[in-house]
Amino acid sequence: MDWKPNRESKIPIYKQLALYIENGIADGTFPQDKPLPSERGLAKELGVNRSTIIAAYDELESNGLIERKKGSGTTVSKDIWGMAKNRVPSWNRYIEAGSFLPNLPVTQRIHKEMAEQKLINLASGELSQDLFPLTSLREITMHRSFIGTLGYDHPQGNLILRETLAKHVKQFRGIETNPSSILVTSGAQQALHLVVQCLLKPGDSVALENPSYHYNLPVFKSAGIKTYYLKVGNDGINPDNITDLYKKHRIRMIFLNPIFQNPTGTLLSLERRKKILEISSEFGIPVVEDDPYSLTPFSMKKIPTLKSLDHHGNVLYISSLTKIVASGLRIGWIIGPKQVIERLSDAKQQVDFGHASYSQWIANDFLESHDFKSHMKSLVKRLESRRDQIVDSLDTFLKDQVEFKIPQGGIHLWCRIKNECDEINLLEESIKRGVIFVPGSTMGTEKGFVRFTFARENEEMINEGIRRFANALESVSK
Repeated sequence: MDWKPNRESKIPIYKQLALYIENGIADGTFPQDKPLPSERGLAKELGVNRSTIIAAYDELESNGLIERKKGSGTTVSKDIWGMAKNRVPSWNRYIEAGSFLPNLPVTQRIHKEMAEQKLINLASGELSQDLFPLTSLREITMHRSFIGTLGYDHPQGNLILRETLAKHVKQFRGIETNPSSILVTSGAQQALHLVVQCLLKPGDSVALENPSYHYNLPVFKSAGIKTYYLKVGNDGINPDNITDLYKKHRIRMIFLNPIFQNPTGTLLSLERRKKILEISSEFGIPVVEDDPYSLTPFSMKKIPTLKSLDHHGNVLYISSLTKIVASGLRIGWIIGPKQVIERLSDAKQQVDFGHASYSQWIANDFLESHDFKSHMKSLVKRLESRRDQIVDSLDTFLKDQVEFKIPQGGIHLWCRIKNECDEINLLEESIKRGVIFVPGSTMGTEKGFVRFTFARENEEMINEGIRRFANALESVSK
């Protein structure tokens, strides 16, 4: 066979082979009157495991392209162009041709394992169920009248909720805005997608933090956006690096998570926040502020968001209730200039005709209630307790093997492993032992880091999870 697998590709080898044979069937390279290579022989020729060939043939057979019979080997289906069977679409071609790229394979694996296995979860950025304000939310649904509409609502989101959000961000986040400058979204993720798809074009350059949650999002590559990186230090990014990137690459937009950054937990210093806004105004570069965690400082002191310091309208502000109330509500929002919000609103309406009215009603009533303040106070205390536990556990089980900075808010701890190891093998060994985390390479360019999240498990399970991780690390370090 005149074909070799691309071992550098992110596409699994069996899928590469299946696609090659499928194309060969279409162009006549593999005719119906000749058998395909045997599984064992082809595995030897390509230098792969036989299981890889079996997986490729299984996929081709399921699509009706080949037939396998004992004693006769594997052949191209004789009825592939006939009328006796319905032809199955070449789904592989469609999947590979789509412009919206999939998550990284490691990210897909983590999501799959979290969904299908009972693991100690130090990977998910979601709050545990016991941190949700379930009693308050049940009270709303059971005893308060639904005041919304069951038809399509305003494209920007329910007006009453937007009025409540305007009051909320002024009181808790120091942001002055009005309902016409707010768009309700399905969480912060949708907000980010709308910004990239509506305000940037293929070939544009943007700046991202390194490491960053945004680093592993395929939305930038899907849109043909060039990404350049701003290294995150102990005080966040260095604003001077923005100037350098602008002069070299004419960056069109800056994406920042300045308060208890994901994954490092870093707080961008106030001095640097102000300097970034000065640079933004000097060059006319918009800043997209992703702010999930500004209400979670363990000191309980208010931290000024970039948007609250922005006096010229240069910042697009994204936040949500996902990380502080309940992820299932799917309530996020963007705050920005009215004309920008209208453009993003038009795009959102094309996708889903506006946000679900029922979850908007629940979110509005909870934000308006006295329960919100008490919930946040309790949430921050419990997150701090879990933060303290993961720090103690790391000191107990991995004292001389890791380095980390203790986060002062948020839900993430960024940890450097001192001795070199294969982080994918480490992930596999950890999963075998019943614990999962996020390898640092999925979130940045530097190797040897892992991200632990302490919002999903209680103190006992956090301690057990770090113990299991330590055992896995010992195993791969031998």
